[in-house]
Amino acid sequence: MQIRLNKYLADQGVCSRREAEKLMDQGAVKVNGKTITEQGVKIDPEKDKVEVSEKAIQEREQKKVVYALNKPLAYVCSTHKTKVERKIVIDLLDVPERVYPVGRLDKETTGLILLTNDGDLAYQLTHPSFEHKKVYLVELNKPLVKGALDKLREGVNLFGSKTLPTKIKKISATKFYITLKEGKNRQIRRIVRKVGSQVKSLQRVQIGSLKLDELNIKIGEFKKLDKKEIEKLLTNL
Repeated sequence: MQIRLNKYLADQGVCSRREAEKLMDQGAVKVNGKTITEQGVKIDPEKDKVEVSEKAIQEREQKKVVYALNKPLAYVCSTHKTKVERKIVIDLLDVPERVYPVGRLDKETTGLILLTNDGDLAYQLTHPSFEHKKVYLVELNKPLVKGALDKLREGVNLFGSKTLPTKIKKISATKFYITLKEGKNRQIRRIVRKVGSQVKSLQRVQIGSLKLDELNIKIGEFKKLDKKEIEKLLTNL
């Protein structure tokens, strides 16, 4: 049976489907010795030899797992270190499975990040069409001007288009919760600057209906999610 190459790589726990597409664009994926750069290629896992960065991926049955990590500051959501970025979230997990981050939190953002080897789940949680909500606790360097929160609720012009409306719960003059159903690059920091302030600290506290405070994991710690907790990820109550 043939399957798409990006799905195969995700199923093997190598990376997400999106990351697989990037690897193909970079010429890092080979099938039967031939470099694959176009998208949509299908393979037969029983017959074809797939290599990523010159290392063959061995076909294996791997139990799907999801881990929740309370990400500290200064860690990058990546599976590979670079000369510049030496702290990666994978280093914080001591697990037998080969997992990768679902989506990203930037280096300066803390809180809930998921790591998995389940490509289908990662796709469902990150693709914009599913509109899974993510809740962040935002602390500002100074109070917003009058009407700024309403602008954030309505959506802000960014990246050449208007961001989706958001739900905001004010805590104090400099703190609020914001709920997003999209994930543009550094979106919260950018929209806050658009309304005249800057983010002092940013923490993701919820994905779907899964809440960080209910997981009871300290900063830098992780937990393997059970079936009920995974179901919460896909519920936007």
